[in-house]
Order: sequence, then structure tokens, then C-alpha cells
Amino acid sequence: MKLPLPSLLLVCLAWGLALDPVAASESGHKTESKAESKAETKADAKGEGKGERKTESKADAKADAKTEGAPEIKLPPSMGELREMIEHKISEVRATRSPAPVVRLQAKGGKGAEKSARKEPKPEARGPWAYDGPSGPAHWHELNPEFKQCGMGQRQSPIDIRDGIPVELDPIQFDYKLSAFRVIDNGHTVQVNVEPGNRIVVNGRRYDLVQFHFHRPSEERLNGRQFEMVAHLVHKDLEGKLAIVAVLIEEGKGHPIVQQVWNNLPLEKRTEQAGLQGLDLQQLLPEDRRYVTYMGSLSTPPCTEGVLWMVMKKPVSVSAQQISIFSRLYPMNARPVQPLGDRLIKDGQ
Repeated sequence: MKLPLPSLLLVCLAWGLALDPVAASESGHKTESKAESKAETKADAKGEGKGERKTESKADAKADAKTEGAPEIKLPPSMGELREMIEHKISEVRATRSPAPVVRLQAKGGKGAEKSARKEPKPEARGPWAYDGPSGPAHWHELNPEFKQCGMGQRQSPIDIRDGIPVELDPIQFDYKLSAFRVIDNGHTVQVNVEPGNRIVVNGRRYDLVQFHFHRPSEERLNGRQFEMVAHLVHKDLEGKLAIVAVLIEEGKGHPIVQQVWNNLPLEKRTEQAGLQGLDLQQLLPEDRRYVTYMGSLSTPPCTEGVLWMVMKKPVSVSAQQISIFSRLYPMNARPVQPLGDRLIKDGQ
């Protein structure tokens, strides 16, 4: 019997499948794989340049999974899909985000008051201190915050030294020598700065002499008596603690050390002039070196307390002319006496 051509092709195909079912199966898988590959290629056409290779990889993975009877593997989304997902999520967040709440701070002292970020300015100095007028001793503590001890201190100097306890004080060991010096008029007194190497030892503690200066009249009083002048010899130890020896001065014969200082007075204030010859500081001390002692303060601003004072009981003398020379510069540069309070005064016998 003679069959038409289409029927003959169908018979041959059926015959081939019957003879080789495995090939037929592979042929079916390939057909399915190609179909899926085409579909996924179209879906990923908007992806990056490597999308075609990724599409083929997906199709192969699906074909292998079906051949072995394993469940289908779900592969991660492509880069294009991830980008679209991220942009979509950002749009959702922006649409739903609300503005941040405003926080207002209130001061502790009152309701509704905003806390100021600025700090209160520190009080500043009103001007230089002096010995009279609105900048005088009664107002030192008002001129500068650093001078508060001048008004609030409880152990201030100078004092009227009286009713001391009579005791045998250890003598002050003076180790003074011939020294170079420089004289300066600092605007408050005549001050003499000496080179290092001069010291005292008192109560087993060593203090180095830094400078000495003058006041008129004397700031200290002995049993109510005030002297023409006083020299304060300022010493400091390694810890910065101060010890001041006060040498009282009365009118009498001329003093060689005082005259040597006057000879080297600078012509301008606040400038130093060096002495041409050394200064023998031992001559500045009285022969009788008994003293009275108490704890006090600096007698000038900032009026720092914790100063050991040793006031020589016997004065030295200077001439009327030497007193007059200082008076032309500073007719009065003495702080008034301060309350004694509960301080102990020891009177060396």
C-alpha cells in the first residue's frame, strides 16, 4: 500500500521513538529546555551584559534537575532585578518617613526657658591696684577675681604684733653672701632682685632668697608702734612655699646697703638696672636677730595665705635723707593692719 508523505514521516518518527526511548526522552528535554531558555532570555533582556550567559545557566540547571528527578532549584534574582527591588524599597521608605521630632531643653530654674549654650563670662580686672582711692586696699578684692583672698582671707598680713607667747625660738640661720643684684621700680615699690645662692634655714627647712623690697611706713607694728620703713626679704623653698623676713627701719645714721640700692635706681619705672658692685646682704640685718613669728599672707595682691612671717624685733637705722629719697617715689605704700583672728604669735626671747 502506498502511503502519503506526511503519514510516512509520522510513522518513521513513531518507529524511531519506539526503538530508542532514551533518545526520545532527551529530545523532549532539549525541546523543553530551549523553550524555557527563550522565555527567560526575554525576561532578562533588560539586565547587564552578562544576562545571556546567566539565562543559559538557568535553563541547563532546570533541565538537569528534571532529568535526575530532583526538585527544581530556585536561583537568586539577577542584578537588574535586585536594582529594581532596591529602588522600589527606597521609594516606599521616603514616602512613609516623617520629620524628626524637635527637642527643646529647659533650664532648671524656670519653665519654658531654653538652656543657653553660652557660658557666663568671667569677671575681669577693673584696673591696677593702688594704696589709696577706689583701687586701694579696701577694694583690692573687687579689682580682680584672683584677688579675692584680700577680702575673704582669715589670715592676712600685716598685723599688729602683740601678746605673743614667749618662747625660745631656734635662730634663723642666714647664709647670705656678696651677690650681684638688679634694682627695679615696679610701680608699687623699689625692689631688689638678687642672684641665686642666698638662703636661710628655719625649723629645719631651707628657703632661697628671691628679692627684697621696701614699704613706707612699716606695715608691721610691734605692740602698736609703727616704724619709718620696713624691708621685706622674700624667700621661697623647692615646693614654692614662702618665708618672709621683715627688717624694721627707723631714722638714724645712714645705711650703706640702702644707699647702694638708691645709687642704682633706674630712671624709668618697670625697667631693671644692674648694680656695678656686689651687695653684702648680711649688712642689711640687725645685730640682734631675735624675732617674732606667725602665719600670714602676702601684704600685696593677690594676698596669698600660708606665708611664714619672721619679724626682727630690733630695727636698723637709715638717714633722714635716705628716707626722703624713697618718700619722693612712694610717700605711702603700706597696707593697713589686718585682724589677728585666732592666730598664734610666738615671741622669741
